[in-house]
Amino acid sequence: MKRVYLDQIAASPVRPEVLEAMEPFFRESFGNAQSLHSAGQEAAAAIEEARARTAGLVGASADEIIFTASGSESNNLALKGLAWANQIRGKRIVLSAIEHLSVLNAARSLQKSGFTTVTVPVDGMGRVDPGDVRKALTKDTVVVSVMTANSEVGTLEPVAEIARICRDNEVLFHTDATAAAGHVPIDVKADGVDALTLAADQFYGPKGAAALFIRKGVRIQPLIDGGIQEAGRRGGTENVPAIVGLGRAAEIAASGLAGRAEAIRPVRDRLIAGLPAAVPHVVLTGHPSLRLPHHASFCVEFIEGEAMLLHLDMKGIAASSGSACTSKALKVSHVLLAMGIDHALAQGSIVFSLPETTSAGDIDTVLEAFPPIIEKLRRMSPLYTKFLEEKSQ
Repeated sequence: MKRVYLDQIAASPVRPEVLEAMEPFFRESFGNAQSLHSAGQEAAAAIEEARARTAGLVGASADEIIFTASGSESNNLALKGLAWANQIRGKRIVLSAIEHLSVLNAARSLQKSGFTTVTVPVDGMGRVDPGDVRKALTKDTVVVSVMTANSEVGTLEPVAEIARICRDNEVLFHTDATAAAGHVPIDVKADGVDALTLAADQFYGPKGAAALFIRKGVRIQPLIDGGIQEAGRRGGTENVPAIVGLGRAAEIAASGLAGRAEAIRPVRDRLIAGLPAAVPHVVLTGHPSLRLPHHASFCVEFIEGEAMLLHLDMKGIAASSGSACTSKALKVSHVLLAMGIDHALAQGSIVFSLPETTSAGDIDTVLEAFPPIIEKLRRMSPLYTKFLEEKSQ
């Protein structure tokens, strides 16, 4: 059976050259980076090299990068750390309605200590209106967080414009770029953001390796108290192999980024055009053009996403339904609901995210396998039966 992996947004394979860079730090170069002997200093030097490489991916300076263990940790550190350290400015936090749960739940946690949260809406394509952010700002707003791109519908947000509004109002701005870093150009200096989240496993690096950019001069309070690691901003013994892997993956991702995006976009567009043509009552979700170059997402009427995933998997095709954090919760996506998509339609979410090796033939495999799967599932669907009955009347 031919295997077609189209779930890049959930996990990507580690590149051979990334694994090669990591391997010595499991074996001969295993020193603790805080040790003064040569083995420790070798590890420390490797971390600083990785820091510079990671910074290069987003246009930052090396000393503005904090290494963490996941995008969720980086988001928590950004939201909680910035709010705690700068609460003299106020206790109001502004978020978009489609943020990742690690941002939304971090905000809910802050509410327990007296912070208030304001949510700005998105349009039917998942885009935030910068004007809505401006309207939500008050003199006691301390942090705004709007993601760079949504992992579920692929939509790119107007980050630079929102950052400018925040800067004009002296409000700190964080963006979760986990889904975007390594796939679209990012320049934290040009965009004017104060904090940015990225994770290695989105661009062929190891899981358990992520980073938070914090603009020089911005105060942040640690989540993890401990030693002097990460300039005192994150305690704990450094995971040197993972950090080295993140740095190498970031270096590779930064090289030829635009060319890779241009190469995968027509393959993605083949799926965007082909799936609704092959199956009736399929709706593209997210912005048709302002979206991640490797991302295609849909809602299929009358059936549920989990059933599609299981049947696709039996055909050797891996996809997802909603975000990786909610796909096992059997709940309707908060992202799709925020976009105004009907609850029943949102149940039929299907997300394809294409590794750079995806071919036109792989897409044709999906387009061949998908129609009979949908036909089978709809035959069992009471919603589809009701639709047909009403249509015949």
